[in-house]
Amino acid sequence: MAALRHASFAPHVAPDTRLLILGSLPGARSLAERRYYAHPTNQFWRLLGAVIDQPLAEWAYGERLAALRQAKIGLWDVIRSAERRTSNDAHIRRADPHDLAALVSTLPDLRMIAFNGGKAAAIGRRQIAPPGAIAIVDLPSSSAAHTASFAAKREAWLGLRGALD
Repeated sequence: MAALRHASFAPHVAPDTRLLILGSLPGARSLAERRYYAHPTNQFWRLLGAVIDQPLAEWAYGERLAALRQAKIGLWDVIRSAERRTSNDAHIRRADPHDLAALVSTLPDLRMIAFNGGKAAAIGRRQIAPPGAIAIVDLPSSSAAHTASFAAKREAWLGLRGALD
């Protein structure tokens, strides 16, 4: 299978965003459906629902995004575009990163940046200057390919609540 070039979505942020969650690059299902974390085995919406005490995974996509905006949570990806044969982050090649520093500079209330998975952290941390008052957190990936238990992932993700108090 030949590697195809894929591009990420526009950021889902508001000026009052306090928590910015950054993934690597949407997978094939998400790209096809034009929705963040669209694959049904990805635990993102369950994990983030636990953080804000809302059943996000049960809601329609538009309702999920509205709940994130209300909770002051933003979403984006660290990669603007890259070549990839499958949805696995290990297959990402020739990545062109987003200008994360430019986005962060537009978010005066930002308290925390959280990277969803190792690839997002490896690429994203190179894009952001020392954070000062902004906490930087590396999360276990919400992908089903990351084999940690849901309970272990949930425990780590609950640490995001500190940015929302």
